[in-house]
Amino acid sequence: MRMIFIPAVRISFRALWKAKVRAALTVLGILIGVAAVVIVVALGNAVRGQVMDQIATLGANTIYIFPQDTRSSGARTQPRPRLTEEDAAAILQEATSVAAITPQSTTRAQLVVGDRNYSTSVLGVGDSFFTVMGFDVSEGSTFSATDFRTKAKVVILGETVKRELFGSGAPIGEYIRIGKYPFRVIGVLKSKGQSPFGEDQDDRILTPIGTFRARLLPSPPGRVQMLIAQASSDLTVDQAVRQIEQLLRQRHKIDPEDEPDFLVRTQAEIRKANEESFAMLTGILSAIAGISLIVGGIGVMNVMLVSVTERTREIGIRLAIGASEADILLQFLVEAVVLSMIGGILGLALGLGVNGALAYAIGWTFSVPPAAVILAVATSATVGIVFGFLPARRAAKLDPIDALRHE
Repeated sequence: MRMIFIPAVRISFRALWKAKVRAALTVLGILIGVAAVVIVVALGNAVRGQVMDQIATLGANTIYIFPQDTRSSGARTQPRPRLTEEDAAAILQEATSVAAITPQSTTRAQLVVGDRNYSTSVLGVGDSFFTVMGFDVSEGSTFSATDFRTKAKVVILGETVKRELFGSGAPIGEYIRIGKYPFRVIGVLKSKGQSPFGEDQDDRILTPIGTFRARLLPSPPGRVQMLIAQASSDLTVDQAVRQIEQLLRQRHKIDPEDEPDFLVRTQAEIRKANEESFAMLTGILSAIAGISLIVGGIGVMNVMLVSVTERTREIGIRLAIGASEADILLQFLVEAVVLSMIGGILGLALGLGVNGALAYAIGWTFSVPPAAVILAVATSATVGIVFGFLPARRAAKLDPIDALRHE
């Protein structure tokens, strides 16, 4: 077999060299398809890695509790913020697997400092917010117990807000106006960058939750838009969720068979949902890139059919001097595979080069699993075999006498 295969490879390269332009255009289709697959896989892994790293910074034991719309006479009602600070206190006291919990409410507001103004998110938070969410200050201080008790008009700025309102100046002790109220700046948050959901975590300001309700978004006493809890460890998250759900059902007087008016989500669920989304997106993009391989395969088949037509007399001579149908079939299959493999290897090199350039430009880590490299090369060979079989079979089935008469 080896004695037959090596001459077939040699003949294939000679035949392709004689039709360099045609072969190059055919290789281009395979090249683009393989490069697209490699780039899509690497880009998907890079984006997934970035998002998962950001999710990990929020803590695997973080639990989010939202109000949820419920059914009434078969129709869904609008969600009402029935969660309260009292719910948070009860959870912290009675749910043994919960280590900390904070209320949170959010609105957008226009901030004014002198002749500068800026629209941003304002978060009303509880005293455990920094512990639960992993935030800290780079300048100034966090809220004191007195700030929460007296509903003091104080704020902590995110880095983006500080830059927009104060530039390179020192904001600590300065006042900003929100609506008709002046608020004193007591701190600046350490920069956190983008969240896993694409939100700029530095484009926000914090204020005590009581101040938020009294000055910014009037609401019933104690009411909050969401609660954020922290389980005592990664291993107790599921138990903490069960305890929270059971306790809130009791407090809100919801029967076990009825739909609750709250929704509990964990970081593990968010991570799983993101993994599924990325897997689906990568699959769709890979399928689109695979279309290029099919187009390239059709190009290989067309080139090989033309090659068979041009070399009919050569095929007749080989058959007349004793070559078998299997020899002719192998020769043209090898030629198709060589054509596809050249495109696959060049496409792999192009894909890795583009990934390296992207990694240098944006600072992400682009990794291509070895399995993807093997798959790309194997796919190229498969394309050559599949799309080269018909031309090869046609060449092998030529009648020697008719082939020798061909001009």
